[in-house]
Amino acid sequence: MTNPHLHASHPALVARLKRADGHLRAVIAMIEAGKPCLEIAQQMQAVEKAVRNAKRALIHDHMDHCLDVEGSEMDRAELRTIARYL
Repeated sequence: MTNPHLHASHPALVARLKRADGHLRAVIAMIEAGKPCLEIAQQMQAVEKAVRNAKRALIHDHMDHCLDVEGSEMDRAELRTIARYL
């Protein structure tokens, strides 16, 4: 088993994703309740944006952390690889 790769920002990121998870569950309930498609699409857009923003925060934090703490250990290939998820 590998050592956990934790950053100081991870608890806030987990909280953000849990809110998005709750929101997604509400969207599922809307679909099951037969709510109008426009309302569902709007809420799905909000969930998608929340997850996208969480992903960006994770990647930016990782890049900042690894560049500050690990210095040259984060090679250009790894930086390019993670940056493509932005």
